Amino acid sequence: MFERPQSGERAILVHASPDGLPEKSEREEFAELAISAGAIIAAELLSTRKRPDPRYFIGKGKVEDLKALIQQNDAELVISCASLSPSQERNLERELKCRVLDRAGLILDIFAQRARSFEGKLQVELAQLKHLSTRLVRGWTHLERQKGGIGLRGPGETQLETDRRLIGNRIRQLNERLETVDTRRAMNRRNRMKAETPTVALVGYTNAGKSTLFNALTDAGVYVQDQLFATLDPTVRRLDLSDSEHVVLADTVGFVRDLPHELVAAFKSTLQEAREADLILHLIDASDPNRWQRVRQVNSVLKQLDADQVPQIRVYNKIDKLDRKPRVTNNHEGGGRAVWLSAVSGEGLPMLKDAIANRLRQKKTYRRIRLAAAQGRQRAKLFELGAVLKEAIGEDGSWTLDLRLSEKDLRRFLKNENLTDEQLEPTPDLAAAATAANE
Repeated sequence: MFERPQSGERAILVHASPDGLPEKSEREEFAELAISAGAIIAAELLSTRKRPDPRYFIGKGKVEDLKALIQQNDAELVISCASLSPSQERNLERELKCRVLDRAGLILDIFAQRARSFEGKLQVELAQLKHLSTRLVRGWTHLERQKGGIGLRGPGETQLETDRRLIGNRIRQLNERLETVDTRRAMNRRNRMKAETPTVALVGYTNAGKSTLFNALTDAGVYVQDQLFATLDPTVRRLDLSDSEHVVLADTVGFVRDLPHELVAAFKSTLQEAREADLILHLIDASDPNRWQRVRQVNSVLKQLDADQVPQIRVYNKIDKLDRKPRVTNNHEGGGRAVWLSAVSGEGLPMLKDAIANRLRQKKTYRRIRLAAAQGRQRAKLFELGAVLKEAIGEDGSWTLDLRLSEKDLRRFLKNENLTDEQLEPTPDLAAAATAANE
């Protein structure tokens, strides 16, 4: 077993996947990830093996080719675009005598470099520890179980158990701290709902221009750089749509193909802004030839977060690269479905604000619900959501509540409280009544 060097940025990229050779666009994105992490790409190796080797993932012949490339280029690191099991990483390191990293480990390293806020650092550390907990046995001689024999039996296995216990304790501490952060974020969301301030979440594939658009809309001064995962820390700012209308705009971490599950779990509180949002702005790089693949990948992550039912406006950015004019396409209800703009030049930004305002105006619904006398908790929940416009108490102690809330929030409330549509009464013209009451 070798001792790992403390540093090393000259890397060999290995392009292989269980489905054969990755497409050119996937190889280019993987190279961008490596460069974003600070690697100097010394060489690349292509492998067309369709069935992964259980020992090395790539075949024995490719391992020999890798050895030669490492020696020729003085490389100190091998990065695989395919996900490697802990044993495959360990076996490759033994053979190649250098560090081996897979795509998940590479993304985790980038996140570790870019996190700036307290919350972001906690989330990244939690993801790293969960990833590391399955890989304690690789490449560390002081953790190696020593060979049997008189005088050769050592505490290696005990050291492994100690490290696992220490990592487990640290993971519990991080989860407790992040629970506190989650509680604070949930409280902020409840306060926004009580104040009837809509939340708009900005999501998109990494490097689509989210931070640039966020700055253009809110003057937030978020760090902007033409690289993958330039910013990780969540930012929330007020966005004025008109003199009388404003929303809360929440920037989220960029998505990427095969985002590690550890990161999705660790950044749950950050990505929760998308799940709880009233509207999602799905930012798309209009100049990207693979934009439809990116759209599917972003929607896949949103589905993991149960945010796929939140209304979306697709925002096609970077039209300045295509020499196109800004425009808006509407859905059958007249609300903005897609907006073409340039966050850099500012073309189309007024159209986006108008589209956001129109979609949010359509979003609120007026409903009436009857709750039994024993359902006081559900009544309190509706008041907590700020959804109650009017209340009437029946002779039997039941409540009839006139509500104003989004269909999404209504459905979530019914589901969480185990209520059915049967408790919703035929809806009168509550919108007109509410308007008259406010005049």
